[in-house]
Amino acid sequence: MRPYTRLLACATAVAVVAVLTASTAQLQNRSSVLTLAAGGLSSLSELREADSLVDRLGRDRVLRLAASEDDPLVPGRTHARFRQYHDGVPIFGAEVTRQTARGVTVSLFGTLHLGIDVETTPALSTDDATRIIERLGNVHPGGSTSPRLVVLPDRERTGVYRLVYEARAFTGTHLMAYFIDASTGDLVWAYDDLKTQQPALPCEQCAVGDGLGVKGDRKKISVTAVGGTFLAQDQLRPADVFTFDMRGDLLHTLDVLDGTVQLFDADLANDTDNRWLDGASVDAHVGMGWTYDYLYHRFGRQGLNGTNVRMISLVHPVDRADIVTAPADILGLYYLNAFYCGTCGPDGVGLAVFGEGLPPNLTSGGQRWNFLSGALDIVAHELAHAVTDFTSALLYMDESGALNEAFSDVIGVGTEYYAEPFYRDGAGVADYLLGEDVIEPGGIRSLADPQHFGDPDHYSLLFVGME
Repeated sequence: MRPYTRLLACATAVAVVAVLTASTAQLQNRSSVLTLAAGGLSSLSELREADSLVDRLGRDRVLRLAASEDDPLVPGRTHARFRQYHDGVPIFGAEVTRQTARGVTVSLFGTLHLGIDVETTPALSTDDATRIIERLGNVHPGGSTSPRLVVLPDRERTGVYRLVYEARAFTGTHLMAYFIDASTGDLVWAYDDLKTQQPALPCEQCAVGDGLGVKGDRKKISVTAVGGTFLAQDQLRPADVFTFDMRGDLLHTLDVLDGTVQLFDADLANDTDNRWLDGASVDAHVGMGWTYDYLYHRFGRQGLNGTNVRMISLVHPVDRADIVTAPADILGLYYLNAFYCGTCGPDGVGLAVFGEGLPPNLTSGGQRWNFLSGALDIVAHELAHAVTDFTSALLYMDESGALNEAFSDVIGVGTEYYAEPFYRDGAGVADYLLGEDVIEPGGIRSLADPQHFGDPDHYSLLFVGME
């Protein structure tokens, strides 16, 4: 959950512009960059021309199928995503999506790079790149994989390309994406990739407990019984859902996030009598389950990646008693925020972290901050970043970063409306505010009135930087 204060609400307008542009085929060859935006019956010949190009590049293995999904809302519609390669090395950001209706292409979107002239044999090894990254941030690359070779286009689209190693490293407050020149070892580019917001058969150890949420509302919680203790592991859903309690230990939290230590059963939130009283753990665990249900029942999607990948959250990453001595960056991320780290956790499948909030006697900006997992829209918002990562992998900056955040806000609100009937005694009231259940009064954003929080409500208000 990250405050894109000038970009966030523009996302919907960006999407609309993209759809309008798609009504006419556009093949723009600028500095070896080809932008495809083809679709609509009025541009059938241009669409067929672009489709033929994609087919030819596919036969030549320049384009390779990365993923294909049937559209759950439009019968017969399929969305295929292709990635571009140069001499077997992927080109960063070069992708084409093709939508077909019963096998016939109806639209194409994406960016291709033509006429690339760059050597793909690196002078540096993967180990060399790892050591360079360790020195850059006093960290070690963590999350999913070792540094990988990619061809990096110049961000200004000048036609310059570099062979680089790409890797991510968690620094404690940032998930830095580093791009290291594979010949010189120079840092070429870096950005922060931390996203800050049908039942299975029962098993013998499965149990359903009774929990109290952050606001004192009662709810059922799906857990696992082991040796007289109940653990926050939901095995009743097709995707395993885990909630880990860091018990206020920041150093342990950081070690888990950067991959220094693994998560074990002893880290799982637990209860002895299955009457759960820790609201942060209850709401995170139940909220993840409801988010899974929302994605499945509304879109037919099986979990965050479409194939029921594990869903993991961390609660109590810090101790409220330590807030007086907490540095500003720790305060801003682990107390007053929630985030999704896409390469953290077991096997680098990603996890969400929900901030601790403030002690009841303190406020920030005139607002009281409770445990952030107590807001279902925040829980769903952070998990939605995983859906975005697994589908379109939007670059987390500029307009694509704003779209990333906007999609998460929409799914957050959608999940809140979906789950409203599940609350007992009317405790959950759905609305178009974000975080209002734990950040009081008012929440932090509004989909109904973005400008109330200083966010733009029209693309004409796009923030393009400070003068």
